[in-house]
Amino acid sequence: MSSGIELSPLARLFPPTRIVCRGAAATPRLLLLLLSGCLVFPAGLAAAELDRSCVLRLAETGEATMTLAEIRRVCGDDAETAPGHPAGPASGAEENAASEERAADSGAEPGLVEQRLAADREAASRPFSIIAHRPNYFLAAAYNTEGWSADAYRQQSGDGDYNNEKLEGQFQVSLKVPLAVGLFGDRMDLYGAYTNRSFWQMYSRENSEPFRETNHEPEVWLQFRNDWSIFGFTNSVNTLGWVHQSNGQGGLQSRSWDRLYATLVFERTHWVLAFKPWFWASPDKGDGDNPDIDRYMGHGEFRAIYGRRGHVLSLMLRNQLESGFDRGATELSWSFPVFGYPYLRGYVQYFYGYGESLIDYNNKVNRLGVGISVTDWLE
Repeated sequence: MSSGIELSPLARLFPPTRIVCRGAAATPRLLLLLLSGCLVFPAGLAAAELDRSCVLRLAETGEATMTLAEIRRVCGDDAETAPGHPAGPASGAEENAASEERAADSGAEPGLVEQRLAADREAASRPFSIIAHRPNYFLAAAYNTEGWSADAYRQQSGDGDYNNEKLEGQFQVSLKVPLAVGLFGDRMDLYGAYTNRSFWQMYSRENSEPFRETNHEPEVWLQFRNDWSIFGFTNSVNTLGWVHQSNGQGGLQSRSWDRLYATLVFERTHWVLAFKPWFWASPDKGDGDNPDIDRYMGHGEFRAIYGRRGHVLSLMLRNQLESGFDRGATELSWSFPVFGYPYLRGYVQYFYGYGESLIDYNNKVNRLGVGISVTDWLE
């Protein structure tokens, strides 16, 4: 049986409205939500007095010591100039709302990149957030018809009989953190990220299932929002960044290089196109462990992504034209829903060409892998 409780402080805040909330005993969090509902929905309260999304956000994330007067001051008509108004970029919920409002004005749904940017901003609005960067996946079976070269390991270890299995496991873990968000009038963000890609000889029992290669890739970049259009595509975001890639090895197996890069991202309906030029920035590149890596990795890559109904298809092309189709690389991937399960997806990835890993940057690979995906480019 429910009981009515008259909240006289609220009544004093909004005279002459009588505000009544009904409900059983609740936790402080639930009670705060109920109070926010009373703030937002009292009979006779003018819609212009309070920002409903602001009240609900403060009910969920605000300080427990906030008074009703402070909530009204922060979320009222004078919210932007009132003392104590939360400074900084808009929250992720506001970003989503703004994106949807812009889409409604144009008669279209928010683009795939806009949705990803809004989700990132929502996560970034929470302190100590770690966000997915590149796809995170595990290939339980990756088979290379060409075989992976074991020459560097044989030379360094002196074991001339060592061989890599053609079937192995591969996985990638890629995470980013916001370093500064909403700079220069909310036009620029600063991010840092780390990507780990590992190549695991998990089916090589006789060699104790070693990791034949692990590539480490820390990076930092500036990210700029944009909205100009060309040929029906909208240039949603551009970046300028630095990335270091290394396999953490020494001696004959050591591989590393540093690059400065830019990325231009265009979207249209279900399509995303990304152009990523770079140049090799290592000062000792001529004397390093991989002095000709740019002949195989080129000076940029192109990626096309199509996403619809939970399916994400991706095509990457690298160093094809630059090498005369002799030392390029092609990667195809497909992630798809599995029985409506929301946390994991099926994942298929095909790679053909050079530069699959640093240790094999100058060896041709023809590999097909199947496994699971946790996040993809657009989610």
